[in-house]
Amino acid sequence: MGMSGGDQGGFQSEINVTPMVDIMLVLLIIFMVVTPLLQHGITVALPSGMTNPDVDPRIIKESSIVISIPNNGEFYLGKQRIAQEDIKAKVGPMLENVKTEEDRIVYIKSGVNVSYGDVVNVINEVRGLGVDKIGLVADKKKGGAAVPAPAT
Repeated sequence: MGMSGGDQGGFQSEINVTPMVDIMLVLLIIFMVVTPLLQHGITVALPSGMTNPDVDPRIIKESSIVISIPNNGEFYLGKQRIAQEDIKAKVGPMLENVKTEEDRIVYIKSGVNVSYGDVVNVINEVRGLGVDKIGLVADKKKGGAAVPAPAT
């Protein structure tokens, strides 16, 4: 509050908010500058030299192990149709023939409408054989078109 000159001789009853607005603007600018500096992301050590499975040259070898699931309940090892119960029995001997640990990869291809449970069951079967590297193969859509949603 301040004194007003002139004939009135009393105190001014209105609050002067200009200094308060100046202080608030300065605080706002300080917070806008400091806030991005406080946000840190999580540091993750990403593997180097990895390639996508669709350009991985090992997937097209004759000795590569590819399990395909085109539809629910259909399982193929390479081009041969197998039952889900036979996955361990068929893949086990193939893994014994793999010479290097780096080539000990099992690729799993899945159709768009295949249930998540079928894929997880195949992954569990392969993990039961002691395989640590499992490649989930996805086809790239040409032209950037979105994958249609499954009909319910």
